[in-house]
Amino acid sequence: MTSWPMQEGVFELGDWNAERGGVIRDARLAWQTHGTLNAARDNVIVYPCSYTATHDGQSWLIGPDGILDPEQWFIVIPDMFSNGLSSGAANTPDYPAVVTVRDNVLAQERLLREVFGVTHLAAAYGFSMGAMQAYHWAALFPERVERAFVVCGSARTAPHNKVFLSGLLRTLEAAPEYVGGGQFSAVPHASLRAFGHIYAGWGLSQDFYRQELFRTVLGAPDLETYLRTDWEAGFGARDAANLYAQALTWSHGDISANDLYGGDLAAALGAIQARVLLLPGETDLYFRVADNAAELAWLKRGELRPIASVWGHRAGSPAGLPEELAFLKAAVRGALAE
Repeated sequence: MTSWPMQEGVFELGDWNAERGGVIRDARLAWQTHGTLNAARDNVIVYPCSYTATHDGQSWLIGPDGILDPEQWFIVIPDMFSNGLSSGAANTPDYPAVVTVRDNVLAQERLLREVFGVTHLAAAYGFSMGAMQAYHWAALFPERVERAFVVCGSARTAPHNKVFLSGLLRTLEAAPEYVGGGQFSAVPHASLRAFGHIYAGWGLSQDFYRQELFRTVLGAPDLETYLRTDWEAGFGARDAANLYAQALTWSHGDISANDLYGGDLAAALGAIQARVLLLPGETDLYFRVADNAAELAWLKRGELRPIASVWGHRAGSPAGLPEELAFLKAAVRGALAE
């Protein structure tokens, strides 16, 4: 039990027309909230999910002494499509070929407006794919978002990032159980094991492995055990169709790929009115500091503050990492107080 109010629910969206074609039939958006909505309905922070994450899995940073304080803010965690709780490729017949980040954010906007009567955000906070969604919030609704915290994320998925995602997708497609269209006739166990090993090489940095932090900090007796228990087991428990669908969402991420901006990334970044705090990890292999540095030039009110860490992408979700956690907490709380 927490010491602050919490709610959970499922928002029925009806048939959801995906922007790239296709329909999510009887679409459902799971959600969780922390804290109390104030009378003015202006103390809201939306906190979208990262790749494969659910609201329970990422609520660890919420607390009176956490990064996001539920005693001051009303924090809404919407579950991304295909994360296992909201509608997804694994449980929805004729699921669209591509469901975009924009599709997710537009569904979230309806949730906030229709369920909670909220149209204005104090902040959008996200890590990884959640950071991409926070960026989309700021670009799609520039007059309604005061702050955006982009933690290990980017406005547009970089080519090198797409190479990683392509490797994951091709690995799933190589499974004998793959039947096309992101679907599988049975659990592709061998491909999921390979998927986990590929991910392990990208999720943490070369320095992490060189220093053998998997052994000294995480307690694995050796590298093979670490890969098996942390990566094979983790992705082996996921649904392959959902992994496939969310990887496509990630690959197509682009705040400008819509009628509003027509693919002009500079225009999309320049339209953002929110204060944007870019918090990349110095050794992140997905979302490089250089990507955020290039975006910074177009932001009206942007600040770049890299996280000094050898933990790669994991630095942006630093449960159990005291230095990285302290850095993020100070940066986010400082910006929220201004």
